[in-house]
Amino acid sequence: MFAHRTAPIASLVLAAGLLAGCSPPGLRPGAVPEGARANVAVLETTDIHSNLLGYDYYKEKADPTLGYERTVTLIRQARREFPNTFLFDDGDTIQGSVLADYQALARPVACDQELAVYRAMDAVGYDGGTAGNHEFNYGLGFLSQVTGTPMNVDGGRHQHCAGPHFPLVLSNVYSARDGQPIFKPWTVVTKTIEAYTPDGSRIEVPLKVGIIGFTPPPILEWDTQKLQGKVTVSGVVEAARKYLPQLEAAHPDLVVAILHGGLDTHPYTNRMENGGWYLAGVPGIDALLLGHSHTEFPGPHYAGMKDVDASRGFVRGVPAVMGGFFGKDLGVIRLALVRRDGRWVVDKRDTHSEVRPICRPAGKGQAPDCVAPDPAIEPLVARVHEATIAYVNTPIGDTSVRLSSYFADEGNMTALAPVNAAQADYVRSELPKTHPELAGVPVLSAAAAFRTGFGGPDDYTDVPPGPLTLRNAADLYFYPNTLAAVRTDGAGVKAWLEQSARRFNRIDPARAGEQELINTHYVGYNFDQLQGGIAYTIDLTKPVGERITSLTYHGKPVTPEQPFIVATNNYRANGGGHFPGLDGRSVVLASPDGAREILARWIERRKHLGPADLEPTSWHFAPVRTRGPVVFRSAAGKQAVAAAAGLAGIRQRVDHGDGTATYTIDLSPGDRR
Repeated sequence: MFAHRTAPIASLVLAAGLLAGCSPPGLRPGAVPEGARANVAVLETTDIHSNLLGYDYYKEKADPTLGYERTVTLIRQARREFPNTFLFDDGDTIQGSVLADYQALARPVACDQELAVYRAMDAVGYDGGTAGNHEFNYGLGFLSQVTGTPMNVDGGRHQHCAGPHFPLVLSNVYSARDGQPIFKPWTVVTKTIEAYTPDGSRIEVPLKVGIIGFTPPPILEWDTQKLQGKVTVSGVVEAARKYLPQLEAAHPDLVVAILHGGLDTHPYTNRMENGGWYLAGVPGIDALLLGHSHTEFPGPHYAGMKDVDASRGFVRGVPAVMGGFFGKDLGVIRLALVRRDGRWVVDKRDTHSEVRPICRPAGKGQAPDCVAPDPAIEPLVARVHEATIAYVNTPIGDTSVRLSSYFADEGNMTALAPVNAAQADYVRSELPKTHPELAGVPVLSAAAAFRTGFGGPDDYTDVPPGPLTLRNAADLYFYPNTLAAVRTDGAGVKAWLEQSARRFNRIDPARAGEQELINTHYVGYNFDQLQGGIAYTIDLTKPVGERITSLTYHGKPVTPEQPFIVATNNYRANGGGHFPGLDGRSVVLASPDGAREILARWIERRKHLGPADLEPTSWHFAPVRTRGPVVFRSAAGKQAVAAAAGLAGIRQRVDHGDGTATYTIDLSPGDRR
């Protein structure tokens, strides 16, 4: 807590008219006696990603398990439960759905139009928020416009446009022109709250809450093309130490840090992506809002982390919360405040955090038990919702092959092959225009399955044979990355594949019990699979870094010094995922074109996709006999999809009744396909 918060009681006086009839006998109006108590609920949304309605644009059907309209129901319930509430948003708000892409790329909103997600949030009423890393995906001009924030940066807007009706704060991103923050680094929000004196009398007093915001420092690598030379970024701890003294001078009663980041106890650097653990150690922060990691805190994912209470929601003694993603949850910190020495102090014994989901698990074979959507949201966004549906149904071709990611981790590359082919074609065409000396270097392509069940049993790409539309292209390429190409060699390709192979656990052939195939701590979108004439083997019995046991190009062994160009995306090329040798310095092509748009144009040119248009799977597991079963999870009832893709060794083992199932994979010789 800040020392300055020993301000005299008079600093908390309200106008006499506001307090008429509220003060107990003998208490001067507006004064807060020692021992007074108040409960304040800090509510958090995070990583909404413009999922406003419970609707899956890829599958064209309602999905009650996500959507901001249901989060709003939880917000209104919490406001009825707690008389004193503050509502903040943790970022990754304006990007991440087809609707978001429609408003940013297909039919960009005008200066006087408020973005749909902000229109919905304003209907609920927020007290503040910050910017996540994905806020920068569409460029600084778009961000400046839709947040109503004039920015003195190259490409930024200088006039005021329609933005959210609540303050956005961000302390660690600065204009390269003048060194000033592109958003206000902090602000103070004041609300009248109800409190109770030691004798139980109800009083009303103002509470000044200071908020300070932070985004992940690696945005400069992830969105290099849009940010390089335009902004600079500092570490979150450095920004906190710089601006907290300014915030302290405004004499807040409490300080809430809004960090679009999670928790990481590895040694701190000013480029740390998830710096929440270290930020919690900066003096002066009373509550910490987290995000970015698409997990829940408090929750079992963080159990056992040093100085973290993953049950009650404390990080190094600071109450904290991370409320899920896609509108699936609401984060709630219940702050118990007590008046001591003329200031409000958090009583940690009675303080706790929780994540409230919009859906409760249901029994086997039953639909999830989800709250009803708030009726105020859908009418606000109905027009853009319908326009988005029409947009994504624009036809671009057809396919005779089922393009699926249900078993992408096990060797079905049908959903990745079109992406890899489109990326490689683009690089072969465009690279010689700027680097004619590289025209003869072999071009490979790397792609990862973005939808592998992380968000639930419907979070998979599944394009059936038949017409192809823009919706299908958006399903095949989920994120609005731009295309990039990097120069590497055979040793670099092998290191790339070794990093990708971290997706799998090491398998012990002699172990009798079940062994999990997938390392769930290594996210699916970092499991790159390379194509373009390359073939390789992954030996699951080997330790990390030694699993690629065969690597050939057009049937010949790849040598360490053999030159290659690899088509990928801007995120990976500039360091996303921490792949060896990929830090932006090896980029030879930084395309302004989105990978999704490149894929759509590739399909349009071909019109029809058949087996001959898609390169077969480029890799397989090394054969191994195991005493016990090797298992993994996917959507239930998809064994036939695996068989049709040639994965004959996959069998459904247990249907969990929630849309998911446990499968076994037979790695024995002769049964890999």
